[in-house]
Amino acid sequence: MSSQGRYNVVPTVTVLTIMKARLQGATKGHALLKKKADALTVRFRAILKEIISTKESMGESMRDSFFSLIEAKWAAGENIKHTVFDNVDQASFKVHAQTDNVAGVKIPKFENIAMGGDSKMDLTGLGAGGQQIQNCRKRFVSCVELLVELANLQTAFITLDEALKVTNRRVNALENVVKPMLENTISYIKGELDELEREEFFRLKKVQGKKQRDVKAKEALEKKTKQAQKKMQVYPDTSTDMLDIADEDVVF
Repeated sequence: MSSQGRYNVVPTVTVLTIMKARLQGATKGHALLKKKADALTVRFRAILKEIISTKESMGESMRDSFFSLIEAKWAAGENIKHTVFDNVDQASFKVHAQTDNVAGVKIPKFENIAMGGDSKMDLTGLGAGGQQIQNCRKRFVSCVELLVELANLQTAFITLDEALKVTNRRVNALENVVKPMLENTISYIKGELDELEREEFFRLKKVQGKKQRDVKAKEALEKKTKQAQKKMQVYPDTSTDMLDIADEDVVF
């Protein structure tokens, strides 16, 4: 058999056992990776739907936020920007990064945390446009929350996309390359072992036939020898030697 499509191994029983164990491991790994790919695909599609919905909400929220900013500027004047900057000491919201596990894939997860403490923003705009400023602040806070959620979804989407590509490549490699090569190698080893077994059987048959011929020849020789001995017993040798006969003396 050609070595194409299989591993170059020595056809022995030990190698056959190793190849069978590798094929069993590859089959289990393929099943697990297939389940992992299915789980990642389900989560990937769910995140895609959430991204589309969040982007739509983000567009509406940004539109309302900038409309409220225009209202605040109209009510409090153009110099409200400096007043807001002076009343801000520290960030009101912070983003905390965590990790989420989806079928063995670690996905970054961002969480929006509101920082407590005294804030001077409640007193901003007491002279004029206070309500419009607070409404503008609430709208932009909701925009920040949507931005954090969208960043979370986008990061998870990209991470899952890369993990899904790698998993699919591994599944395809196991299904189309590794498993067929192992199966072809096992078939090759079995064929070679069967051929060796047939050769051994033929050799043993030849040896057994020669032994049987030798036994028959020996039996035939023994049979001839016994027959010859029986003839000697039935027809004994009665001939005598003339020198052994004693003649009487002759007197003249």
